[in-house]
Amino acid sequence: MKRFHAVPASQHTYGLGEGPVWDADHDRVLWVDINAGKVHRGTLSARGIREAGVLHLQETVGAVVSARDGELLIAGARRLYRVAPDGAVTPGPELITGGTASRLNDGGCDPDGRFLVGSLALDDRVGTEVLVRVDQEGGIEMIDQDLGMSNGLAFSPAGDQLYNIDTSARVVWIRAYDSRSGGIGHRQEFVRIEGSPDGMCVDVEGNLWIAIWGAGQVRCYSAGGEPLAVVEVPAPNTTSVAFVGPALDTLLITTAAEQLSDAQRARYPDSGRLFTAQVEIDGLPVASWAGADAWPERFGAAMTVRRS
Repeated sequence: MKRFHAVPASQHTYGLGEGPVWDADHDRVLWVDINAGKVHRGTLSARGIREAGVLHLQETVGAVVSARDGELLIAGARRLYRVAPDGAVTPGPELITGGTASRLNDGGCDPDGRFLVGSLALDDRVGTEVLVRVDQEGGIEMIDQDLGMSNGLAFSPAGDQLYNIDTSARVVWIRAYDSRSGGIGHRQEFVRIEGSPDGMCVDVEGNLWIAIWGAGQVRCYSAGGEPLAVVEVPAPNTTSVAFVGPALDTLLITTAAEQLSDAQRARYPDSGRLFTAQVEIDGLPVASWAGADAWPERFGAAMTVRRS
C-alpha cells in the first residue's frame, strides 16, 4: 500500500469546501463552499491555488461545472442556475420540489456533457434521496431515489461505467452507462468503505480516489475494488478530490473547517484549506457541461448575484 502526504495549497480556509473541478478550457480550478453559498475560481501554480474570484448565491451551493465557453452550471439548494461569462445568472429547473427537507449536493458531467446531481436530507429521513440527470433541454431523469446521502460521482476511462457514492450506506455503486444513448444499467455494489466516503475522481488507469470524511484521508481503489494507496491529509474532514493542472498530475483535495471540536481545531489548524498531493499518476479528464439551449425560454429571465 502506497502512502502519500498532502500539503496546504490555499491561503484561505473554507467552512465546507467541496466539488473541485479542473476547467481545462480556461486553465482554472473551480470549487464551492457549500453553506457559505459561494463558488470560487482560482489558478494553479507551484505555490498552490491562488484565488481569482468568487460568486455568491443567497443559498447553499452543492456543485459547479463549466461549459466550453466558460458558462457555469451551479447546483443551488433546490434548483440549478446558469451563470454566463458576464456574470448574469438564469434560473434552471427545480430538482427538489414541494416541502421536501433536502438540498442538492455533489454533481458532475457525464462523457456527453449531461449534468448529474444528487441530494441529501436536512432532517431524519433515511433512504429517500435522489440522483438525477439533466439533459441539454432541461429534461430530468431519475437514476436513484432510495439513497441515504448522494455524494461523489465518477466515470470509468471508457465512459461506460458510472460510479456513485451513498455516504450513509458507505457504499460506492457501479453500473453500466451509455452516454450516447442515455442508457443506464442496474447498479451493483463496487466497494464498501470503512468510514464515510464523500467526493471522488478517477485516474487514467481507472483507479478511484475517494475522500473519507472524518478520517483525514483520500483512499485509492483499483478498478477491481482493491485498496492501493492512501493520501494522509492534516485535516480530518476531507470532502472531495480532483486531478488538476494542464497535465492533470496534481491531486487537489478540499476540506472543511465546520463540524470540528475545539480540540480538533487546535490540532488541525489548516482544516478548511485546499490541499495538493503528488500521487505518481495522472488524472482522467472530465467532460465539460454541454450547455442548456432551451432553459432561458422555459425557466425565466436572468437575475443578479453578488460577484467579486
